[in-house]
Amino acid sequence: MSSYSISRDDWSLHRKGEIDRQRHQEKVKEAIKKNLADIVSEESIIMSDGQKIVKVPIRSLDEFHFRFDQGKNKHAGQGNGKSKVGDVLHSEPQQGSGKGKGAGEEPGVDYYEADITMEELAELIFEDLGLPNLEHKKKPELASESPEFKDVRKKGISSNIDRKRTLYESIKRAALKGEPYEGKITKDDLRYKTWDISYKYESNAVVLAMMDTSGSMGPFEKYIARSFFFWMVRFLRTKYQNVKIVFLAHHVEAKETSEEEFFTKGASGGTRCSSVYKLALEIIEKSYNPQDYNIYAFHFSDGDNLASDNDNCVKYIGELLQVCNLVGYGEIEGPYYYTSTLRSAFKKVNDQKFTVVTIKDKTGVYPALKKFFSPGPETIRA
Repeated sequence: MSSYSISRDDWSLHRKGEIDRQRHQEKVKEAIKKNLADIVSEESIIMSDGQKIVKVPIRSLDEFHFRFDQGKNKHAGQGNGKSKVGDVLHSEPQQGSGKGKGAGEEPGVDYYEADITMEELAELIFEDLGLPNLEHKKKPELASESPEFKDVRKKGISSNIDRKRTLYESIKRAALKGEPYEGKITKDDLRYKTWDISYKYESNAVVLAMMDTSGSMGPFEKYIARSFFFWMVRFLRTKYQNVKIVFLAHHVEAKETSEEEFFTKGASGGTRCSSVYKLALEIIEKSYNPQDYNIYAFHFSDGDNLASDNDNCVKYIGELLQVCNLVGYGEIEGPYYYTSTLRSAFKKVNDQKFTVVTIKDKTGVYPALKKFFSPGPETIRA
């Protein structure tokens, strides 16, 4: 006679390693999300050169543990029984800031680098972003055509055999005949997946990326501008399948460049920002009819423009606003920042579709992304 034993063990204990790993991953993502402003401008990510996995610096995640007093001071313990809720039993003396006292004695906070894929990081960064004021246009362009398996048939090519459905038909046939199932598959049991071509249409959009590459744009200013456009390009290509990006660089003169040149090449000489606005208007008139395209223009500069050119900039920005869904201007305050900049001239522009941001350090890149790409309640998602 056989005997069996029934275990009442908690099987969740056998999964503790997996549960701990999942908890750790959740904590890592939570820490990353809280520090996106610092992470977005992290040089190791911007210079990742297409790597799929990047390292993100975050605070180490400690498990719960008893923390012993470093100063070995006396502490308050149990009360005398007459205490009420909210009574303060003891308060620690305030520690000094440590400034001017030489080397400190208190332990620091550990940091470590967590591995995360660029797709996961992009998902966290782009979670709340979208193209503002996106509209359906008269001639939506064909964005993509892709096969989708939507049906199962009795005839087809061998590479498209639906194994699960075929096995089901074999079992069903044996059951209907009242025979024991022996795993035999006949020609009538075979089922094949078939597909239809699905066409996806989206509202057309074009984004004009304009960057100042003049001599006044130092390493810091160029890095901030390129960081913004790095994430902008990745955001557009992640969330939208049919968005064109035009790259324009300027000093005294403006020109259309390739994506690689835009992110790698600099220039010298003076600055005439109106040149890039004029070029943008010419490109729009030639190739992108506002009736057929949602148009967005974003320009980054240190604001050090020829004073005699500021009025032209205001004029061309006004013309861009007539054909664009949104125009954004970002000014980077470097170490040699001047109070009289292009941003001062743009105070004359009063239009809800014109957005200005100021970036003083690396943490300003993420807020700039959120301000420029705040979709709003009426945005049509692509």
